[in-house]
Amino acid sequence: MSGLAVAAASALWFGILTSVSPCPLATNITAISFVSRRTGSPVGVLASGLLYTVGRAIVYIAIAMLLVASLLSAPTVSLTLQMWMNKLLGPVLILVGMVMLGLLRIRFRGRGMSEQLQKRVERWGLPGALALGILFALSFCPVSATLFFGSLLPLAVKHESGVLLPLLYGIGTAVPVVVFAVVLAFGTRWLGKLFERVTQVERWMRVITGIVFLGVGIYMSLLYVYRVI
Repeated sequence: MSGLAVAAASALWFGILTSVSPCPLATNITAISFVSRRTGSPVGVLASGLLYTVGRAIVYIAIAMLLVASLLSAPTVSLTLQMWMNKLLGPVLILVGMVMLGLLRIRFRGRGMSEQLQKRVERWGLPGALALGILFALSFCPVSATLFFGSLLPLAVKHESGVLLPLLYGIGTAVPVVVFAVVLAFGTRWLGKLFERVTQVERWMRVITGIVFLGVGIYMSLLYVYRVI
């Protein structure tokens, strides 16, 4: 249970870190601002933020469930993963830590929505917020793709959790989104300052997380791969 608890806390943290990363953060604010134009009330803005978050969480859970179930359903693959997961996690965490610290750059081509499609979704009102969440979640940025595929999925496979860990990841992505929805609901004059503060905090969060990933990855590699500890 202690291992699962650590994995659960990690999944929640990965979600928060994903949501405040520059690319997803800008996308989240743009999407909520766009949809909120049609709601006409603070309650509507909050509802659009929650529905947008639900849309993103649905995508994360669906992808994780599909991949985890596919990997664990094959006996040979499942047995191989159980034997090699600890050995694989070390190098994977080192690579993810290098990406987080900017030591390793990856190119991930994610296509955003066209302006015409955005305007069409805007006319849908609250259901449009759910649709935007689903569509934008499918447009992975380098940081979000690294955290989801390189960090969350290995944890989900190791603990055979295709629902709980992705759900907590989705909840983590909801926290900053709901905060910005509240700001939009009661006025936008603080939005710029809040965005700047969150961006500054995100840099430190990313650096600290990257250092932790490197340290844990090196430790696990020395322990399970080289067996020198």
